[in-house]
Amino acid sequence: MQLWLAVVLAAGVLTAPADVPPVTAPDVGRQAEFAAAAREYGVPESVLLAVGYLESRWDTNGGRPSTAGGYGPMHLVDAFPDDVRAHGEAIIGDALGDPRGDESRPMSATVTQALSRSALRESAAAPPRTTLPEAGRLIGVEPARLRTDPAANIRAGAALLASYQQRPSAEPADWHGAVARYAGTDDPVASRAFADEVFSVMREGAERRTDDGHLVRLAPVSDLPPAGGDPAPPAGTQPGATAPPAADARPKTTAPPADDAQPGTTTPPASPQPSPSASPADPQDEQAEQAEAGLDGWPDGEAGLLAGADADALWETTPKGQSSQAECPSSLTCEWMPAAYKRFGKKKNRDYGNHDHLARKRSVDYIVIHDTEGTYQGIPSLVRNPKYVSWHYTIRSRDGHVAQHVPTNDIAWHAGNWDVNTRSIGIEHEGYLAKGGAWYTEAMYRSSARLVKYLAAKHDIPLNRAHILGHDNVPGTTPQTVAGMHEDPGPYWDWEHYFELMDKPFKAAKDGDSVIIRPSYASHRPRFTGCVAAKPAQACPAHGASTVWLHKSPSHTAPLVTDLGKHPGKPSTYSVYDHSARASTGQRYAVAARQGDWTAIWYLGQKAWFHNPASNPTAIPAKGPMVTPLSGEVKVYGRAYPEKSAYESAAYQPLTPLKYKIAPGQTYTVGDTVTGSYYAANAYSPSKHVTTTGKTRYHQIQLGHRVMFVMAKDVRLID
Repeated sequence: MQLWLAVVLAAGVLTAPADVPPVTAPDVGRQAEFAAAAREYGVPESVLLAVGYLESRWDTNGGRPSTAGGYGPMHLVDAFPDDVRAHGEAIIGDALGDPRGDESRPMSATVTQALSRSALRESAAAPPRTTLPEAGRLIGVEPARLRTDPAANIRAGAALLASYQQRPSAEPADWHGAVARYAGTDDPVASRAFADEVFSVMREGAERRTDDGHLVRLAPVSDLPPAGGDPAPPAGTQPGATAPPAADARPKTTAPPADDAQPGTTTPPASPQPSPSASPADPQDEQAEQAEAGLDGWPDGEAGLLAGADADALWETTPKGQSSQAECPSSLTCEWMPAAYKRFGKKKNRDYGNHDHLARKRSVDYIVIHDTEGTYQGIPSLVRNPKYVSWHYTIRSRDGHVAQHVPTNDIAWHAGNWDVNTRSIGIEHEGYLAKGGAWYTEAMYRSSARLVKYLAAKHDIPLNRAHILGHDNVPGTTPQTVAGMHEDPGPYWDWEHYFELMDKPFKAAKDGDSVIIRPSYASHRPRFTGCVAAKPAQACPAHGASTVWLHKSPSHTAPLVTDLGKHPGKPSTYSVYDHSARASTGQRYAVAARQGDWTAIWYLGQKAWFHNPASNPTAIPAKGPMVTPLSGEVKVYGRAYPEKSAYESAAYQPLTPLKYKIAPGQTYTVGDTVTGSYYAANAYSPSKHVTTTGKTRYHQIQLGHRVMFVMAKDVRLID
C-alpha cells in the first residue's frame, strides 16, 4: 500500500489523504455513493464509475455473487460459497451427454464425466485470488457487509483501487496501471486489456438504471489517450521503465496471414496438419501419452491465471500468454491455449481427441454460446486432455480474458449435434446457468460481443438469433437425444444487451407479420424454480431474464405448453433448467392469434400464448420468410443430412425424424436454407475424412425454443 494512503486510525478505519476534500453532503443514491467514495479515496470519479460499470453495470444483484465470485457494484471477489461452486457429483456442463453428437462414433460419457469431476476438484483446490477481504481491511468493514451493502462495497472498491496507485492524481489517464491491477489476474496481457476496456467505457460514457432503481451516469471523457497509448506506469514501476506493448500488439508469425485476416491479427493456417510429435513413435511413447491423458493424470504446471497479481509483469516488453496463433480482432487480446489433438488407445484410427482437423476450408453457419457450469481454473486441464471434449474459445468472467483452444477452421466437439458441430464455432463463458444469482460481468459480455462480431464478419455469419445460438437452441439429433440436450446459457443471459454491444439491436419492423421476443431485461423478472439444487421447488431470487413463459391459453394461470420431445407425457415446469415452454429474446416466431394483452405463436405444433401488453410489450413486430405445410403433417429433423443415394464413400446416416410434426395451417419462421451434407471424420488424419453432399434442401425453422429442420419439398415458403 502506498504511504499516502496508509493513514490508519486506531480503530483500523482508513482515512482520506489531506488533499482530498471530505464527504460533507449526506447525498443518497448510487451516483452519490460513487461520487463520495471517489472523493474520500482520491480516485477520479470517472475511473471509479467505469471500473464499476465494466464489472457489474453498477448493479447489486441482491447481494449474490457473479459467476466469478464477485460481489456488489465493484465486483469484489470472494471465495465461492459451497452452494455456488460445483458440489457433490456435479460436473462441468459439456461432460453431460455426447457433445460430439455423432452416433456413428459415440463418446464415453463415463470417461468425460470422470474427467470433469477431476477438473472441478482441481479448480476447487486452487481458488482465484480474492479482493473482497483485502478491500474490507482497507476500510475496516467486515466482508459480510461488503457483499450486501452497495455503499460500503463502492467505498471498499475505491480504497482498493487507490492502494494500487503509485501517487495521487486527479487525471484519469494516470490510473491505467492501477486499473490493470484491479483486474485481479497475474496475466499482464489480460490486465492490460482489462484496463484498456475500462478506458473505452470512459471514452464512450454510459447511463442506465440499476437493478435496484438508481439512475447512474458516466459522462464521456474525451481527452484520454488512445487504447495502447502510453498510460502512467502501474504501482511499483520505476521511473524510466519501458512502456508495455499495446493491448492489441502480438508477436508476429512468419507465416503469411489468411486472406480474410483483420489488420493486427494473425491466424493459424486454414488447414493445420498434425505435428510429427502427435503420433507416438514406439509403444513406450504411446504409454506415456496415455498416462498424460488418463482420468487422474493432468499435465504439470497448470497453476491457473488467477494466483496473484504481478505488478512488474505489467511492464514486461514481451508479456507471457501472447500468441501468434489466436484468431481475434485487433481490439481484443487473446491467449492461445491449444486443445489436445492426440491419438490414444488401441484403435489408433478412431481413438483420438479432442477435435477434428480439416484438410479444406470449412464453411461456418453458426456461433454457439455456452456457459461452462464450472470455474475457469478447471478449463486448461480439460481442454488439454484428448479424452475430453473441446470448444473454440473460453471467456473468463472476472476480466473478459479470451483463450482460444481450437482454430476456427477445425471442428470442435461442443454442441451435442454433429451436424451443428461441423458448421459452428463454440464459445464457452465462465459461469453457472442458475447457481450464484446468475449474473455475468460486463467485461465478459463486451469481450464476447467483440469476438462474435469479428468471427461473424470473418465467416460471413448473419448476426441474428437464427445463427448466433445458445447451446439451449441446438436441436437433438434423434428422438432419444432430445431430452438430454443442454440448457445453457439459460434465461439469465442478456441477449438484448449482447446484440446491442455488437451494434445489431433488435428493432421493430413496420407492418411485421411475425414477432421477435424482446422483454425488458431490467424490469422483466419471470418466475423460476430450481436455482438451489437441494431445494428444486424453491423460487429463484428475482432477477432480470430474457425469456417469456408460454401458456396453453391467454392467462397467467393457464398450464404451460407441453414439449413431447423433452417431457413425453409430462407437463412442462418452471425450472430454470427447463426451456420447454419458453421463448427467448431475439427469437422470431409466426403469430398464431391475438387476444387482448396476449399474443399466441406457433410453437412445437401448438398455439403458445405469452403476455404482451401494448403498454409494456414483450415482443416487437418482425418480418422474414416463413413456411407452412403443403399438405398433411410435415416431419421435423434435428440434422440436415443428405438422402441415402448421396452416400458413396461414407456410411449412410439415417434420416431420423424427431417426435415433432407440423400440421396444416401452422406457420413457422425460417432462419436459413441449406443443402443436406454429412462430414465423416472417423479417422485421425483429415485426408481420410469424407464429405457427402446431397440434393435435399432443408429450411431451418424456429419450431420451439430450439431450431430444427424441415425438408423444403414438404412446405410452402412464404416470403
